[in-house]
Amino acid sequence: MSQRQLSAPAAANFSASAKTSARSWTTRRACSLLSNVRGKWACRQCETLTQAPVPAQVIDKGIPTAGLLAHVMVAKFADHLPLYRQEKIFGRAGLAIPRSTLAQWVGQTGVQLQPLVDVLREAVLAQQVVHADETPVQMLAPGEKKTHRAYVWTYCTTPFCALKAVVYDFSPSRAGEHARNFLGNWNGKLVCDDFAGYKAGFEQGITEIGCMAHARRKFFDLHMANKSQLAKQALHSIGGLYEVERQAKDMSDEDRW
Repeated sequence: MSQRQLSAPAAANFSASAKTSARSWTTRRACSLLSNVRGKWACRQCETLTQAPVPAQVIDKGIPTAGLLAHVMVAKFADHLPLYRQEKIFGRAGLAIPRSTLAQWVGQTGVQLQPLVDVLREAVLAQQVVHADETPVQMLAPGEKKTHRAYVWTYCTTPFCALKAVVYDFSPSRAGEHARNFLGNWNGKLVCDDFAGYKAGFEQGITEIGCMAHARRKFFDLHMANKSQLAKQALHSIGGLYEVERQAKDMSDEDRW
């Protein structure tokens, strides 16, 4: 576009203003090389050599920093990005990181995080009321061409608890022994569905609290299928319980009980 300058008399007839527009942009992911320079000293009399210690690392003598390991773990477990896709993404950024190396990083990082998981489990099981549920996931075992169904068990505190915590426990099957191994000697109140895998714990002192959301689902499906009036009445009654729960949400523990 050509630009034209106005003479002083002509410019006096115009008022100037500026309009700003913003656009989003992104740059190619960059990876930086972190170099640690450690001082080294030698005694002139006894010739004893002293060197600054190596900074603590998640993987001993490993190349990846804690930030890179956190990126891989979050991408895999929070963003559900498989390692073979991460390998390609790193490759487009000019980083040749084989999938086997990424898998080793994930395993070693998991070992280092296990103490934190153990403390989180203790914090959840210190509560008198815990919610539990299990979700199927597809797992591909080494050497097998087909996936099979595994499970991630979820244990969390209640919405009324000051501590907001969730623990995920992976297992290759839905056997009830996995829930019993996680709960151990805990004998509080367990909010769950009617899955038979929890029943053995109820015989050992755990108090069963049926999950109303799971119970409501059956009535909802029945009402949607054939417009059952009995199911409609049940849904209305459950809705009343939900309203009581909403009213009690902001109450103290003493008032709620």
